[in-house]
Amino acid sequence: WNLLTICFLLLGVVAAPLAAAETQRVHAGFCYFRYLLYDVNPPEGFNLRRDVYIRMASLVKTLRTAGDDWVLVLPPWGRLYHWQSPNIYQLRIPWGEFFSLTSLQANVPVMEYEEFIAENGGPFIDQVLVLQNYAEGWTDGKWEEKVDERPCIEKLMYSKDKQGYYRGWFWSYEETRARNLTCISAQGHASIMAPVLQKNITVTSVMLDRAETLLHDHYAGKDYWDTRRSMVFAKHLRLIGDDFRAKHLNSTDSSDHTFYSEDWTRMQAKLGSAKGGPYLGVHLRRKDFIWGHREDVPTLKGAVKKMRSLMKKHKLDRVFVATDADGEELKELKRYLPEMVQFEASTEDLELFKDGGVAIIDQWICAHARFFIGTSVSTFSFRIHEEREILGFDPKTTYNRFCGDSEKECEQPTHWKIVY
Repeated sequence: WNLLTICFLLLGVVAAPLAAAETQRVHAGFCYFRYLLYDVNPPEGFNLRRDVYIRMASLVKTLRTAGDDWVLVLPPWGRLYHWQSPNIYQLRIPWGEFFSLTSLQANVPVMEYEEFIAENGGPFIDQVLVLQNYAEGWTDGKWEEKVDERPCIEKLMYSKDKQGYYRGWFWSYEETRARNLTCISAQGHASIMAPVLQKNITVTSVMLDRAETLLHDHYAGKDYWDTRRSMVFAKHLRLIGDDFRAKHLNSTDSSDHTFYSEDWTRMQAKLGSAKGGPYLGVHLRRKDFIWGHREDVPTLKGAVKKMRSLMKKHKLDRVFVATDADGEELKELKRYLPEMVQFEASTEDLELFKDGGVAIIDQWICAHARFFIGTSVSTFSFRIHEEREILGFDPKTTYNRFCGDSEKECEQPTHWKIVY
């Protein structure tokens, strides 16, 4: 997606909703853009980062309604906590390896970081704004939306070089440098940054670091769902998942009534229309969830007991399990549940898909199950809920979670209905 393509987008060739006021600002093939970049707290995982993308896309839409041609620069993927496969290079991964850029573009103008470098004339970011909470917290226990330039609270993950540029992680692009850096205390929804970016800052490229500090503008509203629906998984990952379903789980779109349109803007499945493949889909989160001694995570025996009862109830003889359980726990799980099926990537496949791609394939397979059960407050499970909602599953087959062995109040996940 180069500058010319985005100019066409602005002219309404592809992204009609953006077209009305844009045409006057594209003169004789020349476009002037401002670039919004962002990053997230390093320990945050893949699925929370997908959630932050929705917030940033919303901010860009707000900025664009005021007249400036902002483009969202997608932060390259890499070095995430859950991506622990050894001997695989997992840095500088573009979004196109995991998601359909065409689909993202139909919602808001986006570009990969390397395209930004090429079009920006080098790896320079004009201004980094490090977002943080207010040191004093909520005053008088009263929460209000506000944003202010403040001294940095935490030790910065940046240092100044001999030329006075700021150097930092920048998604492992060591050659990237920032001209200026400021700490901003922000409390509120993503759109509270719009006036700051429009009035106080006039540079071409701005990066918001710790972007997860900002809240959703329209959580579960139309704007949220438009962006979420536009996050279509890359086609090669969906095809691998479909192939696995057909071979190992007797599951195809025609028999499962899970019809999928390549164009998300035309997809509007009726709730309850999807039947799903003849298997139980399971997301069983372990590792850091059990280290934290969470009360709402079951033991392996407790989880297997629940899976068996669901298989019996829904007359299913296969179970697909997506889990981050370690080797020992996996052996134990297979001993208790010999009929369990997992997607296991070969070394060559892993080189191609990366750990992030394998996670997407797991989610895609879980999203097509007759019945799904996930893990409490896991963003991995939440993303599967949304995928199943898009496919048109009955909510009763989707919004389910494991309960802790001794958990007394086992509240099930909330049903967030799509707004078209």
